[in-house]
Amino acid sequence: MSGAFSALGSLWSWLQYVFDPFCGPVGIFHLLGGSSLVSCGAAGWGDEIALGVKVTVSLSLATLPFGLLLGFLVALSMQSKEKLLRLAGGIYTTIFRGLPELLTLFIIYYGVQMLIQGVLSWFGYDERIEINAFIAGMIALSVVFSSYCSEVLLSAFRAIPQGQYEAGDALGLGRATTMRLVILPQLIRIALPGLGNLWMNLLKDTALVSVIGLADILRQTGIAAKVSKEAFLFYVLACGLYLVLAMLSSIVISAIDRSTRGAEGRR
Repeated sequence: MSGAFSALGSLWSWLQYVFDPFCGPVGIFHLLGGSSLVSCGAAGWGDEIALGVKVTVSLSLATLPFGLLLGFLVALSMQSKEKLLRLAGGIYTTIFRGLPELLTLFIIYYGVQMLIQGVLSWFGYDERIEINAFIAGMIALSVVFSSYCSEVLLSAFRAIPQGQYEAGDALGLGRATTMRLVILPQLIRIALPGLGNLWMNLLKDTALVSVIGLADILRQTGIAAKVSKEAFLFYVLACGLYLVLAMLSSIVISAIDRSTRGAEGRR
């Protein structure tokens, strides 16, 4: 059995190498040649920059569902009939839309770390605690993303006629079923342009995590620029990578938009 798992692991590693768009057999950096500064292997920085792209994409994709869920909950609270819920939602969005993203990142990375250290010290545990930079970045970007996302979703909620909810009640659907089958499909279609813009901002905001040591695109290209003394080359390469990610995102968002509009037309 262990031999089978070892074989599967080797196969997975081989597939990752073959289909690697950067350092695979037909990868961009691999094709640049063995002596280039951006080639893969010991001669260049291709491996490190490819890792930075993977970290940037992973951080963005990990942040998105948490930010959407939190933003959805905040939007629900802001249109609630309960005054305290509306107040809490308003305070949340005011704080995290008003604070610079970098400051929010510092507060979560250093402040929460100090808070946890203080609580553990109170219980007699004096070992140093350090928060994972990826988790801290994901939390910070999630709360910032959700504060803007909630406003987009709130506007989308208000664009849906009240009669849609009443129609669900008339059909005997519960509130949760009405939300899932009637409201959410319309909400996605209405909010998609705004959410697409927020996703683009999220991709760019991932560059902030380089200041807490996470190996994203900006950090990896920055290190390469300092060591090689070729700042222009590597920062232009970083620009190109972010633009490629933005163009791929635009294609995906456009496909989702066409799909939602086509579904609406069939109904």
